[in-house]
Amino acid sequence: MDSAGVIAACIQAASRDMQLPAPSREAASHVIGLGLREALEMLFPALPEAAHPELAGHYRRHFLGQDAEIPLFEGARDLVEELHAGGHLLAVATGKARRGLDRAFEHSGLAPFFHASRTADETFSKPHPAMIEQLLDELLVPPERALMIGDTSHDLEMARNAGVASLAAGYGAHPADSLAAFGPLAVCRSFSELAAWLRRNA
Repeated sequence: MDSAGVIAACIQAASRDMQLPAPSREAASHVIGLGLREALEMLFPALPEAAHPELAGHYRRHFLGQDAEIPLFEGARDLVEELHAGGHLLAVATGKARRGLDRAFEHSGLAPFFHASRTADETFSKPHPAMIEQLLDELLVPPERALMIGDTSHDLEMARNAGVASLAAGYGAHPADSLAAFGPLAVCRSFSELAAWLRRNA
């Protein structure tokens, strides 16, 4: 889903609601992929933990007011259906909470194509390898047969920590050049480039 801009804007709006200095678009985008607690600690290290629920509530209010309209990247539905039909096991490892992922699945209609998922409120947040390790155990897939596709350094570092190959989506939350440092098999600079890579190599 093409959600990075919406997430960053909602983080900025929530900070203004709390009379906190709004992080830059770059800073707000950098925490995408982390669990909400970890993201708030990174963006607002001086904010007392007791204030985190209020800030998180403002973020959720802004995000839930528009998450149903967040579009899929052009061609994403076709690619997911194609990979599923080809026998690939598809899973999601996300910094969202379970409730947020369920909403995303509902709005996109993609739930039937995914075989497993893990969210940040169910296990350790990225870049800890637990999400990937648990998904591999559930799906009975060895690490050398898995591929993590991610658009943040947190995604690719998690893959590296789990001993899994990665593919960088360099058109999302983090700049493409910063993702290359984590040794992905390729850095794709558009969704169409990523789809072409998977069709050649998956």
